[in-house]
Amino acid sequence: MKDIRATTILAVRKDGRAVMAGDGQVTLGDTIMKHKANKVRPMYDDQVLVGFAGAAADAFNLFERLEGKLEEYRGNLTRAAVELAKDWRTDRILRRLEALLLAMDEEHTLIISGTGDVIEPDEAVAAIGSGGPYALAAAQALVQHSPLDAKTIAMESMKIAASICLYTNEQIIVHELQP
Repeated sequence: MKDIRATTILAVRKDGRAVMAGDGQVTLGDTIMKHKANKVRPMYDDQVLVGFAGAAADAFNLFERLEGKLEEYRGNLTRAAVELAKDWRTDRILRRLEALLLAMDEEHTLIISGTGDVIEPDEAVAAIGSGGPYALAAAQALVQHSPLDAKTIAMESMKIAASICLYTNEQIIVHELQP
C-alpha cells in the first residue's frame, strides 16, 4: 500500500481508559479542502471506536463493511477485523480502496490495512496517517513519563503532530470508550 499523506488518527490507553483522536483536515493534493471533518466514529452501540486515514469515500465504504462485520460477529472486534481484512484483500473492488483503519474496543487496538494486515500493537498507543509517527512518539513518551490521563495525552500528542505534519491540523476531536 502506498503511503497515505493525509490526517492523523491516534488511539491511547491509560489507567483503564481508552480514547481515539483525529484531526479535522481534509486535503486534496496540496490543497486544504476542509478543516473540521470528523474521522473517528463510534460503532456497535458505542463499544468500538474506528478512525480512518486515506480517501474519505473509501473509508466510508470500509466503515460500513466493518460495522456489518461487527454486527455479524456480535461486537467481536478481532474477528470482525480479520474478516474485513480477508474481504479487503481478496475482493477486486475493495483491493483498490486506499485507506487504513484504526479500531479499538475495551480490550484491543487494531490497525487494519488493505493488504490483509490486522496488527495489534504491543504498546498502549497506536496511530495511522501521515502524522501518525509524530503523534505515536509523543503519546508513547507521555504515557510512560507523565501523570496525564489518556484524553489529555491524546490531545497533546495530536497538537504535536499538527505542529510537524502538513496534512494534520489542530481541529482535534477525541472520543472515549465508556468503561
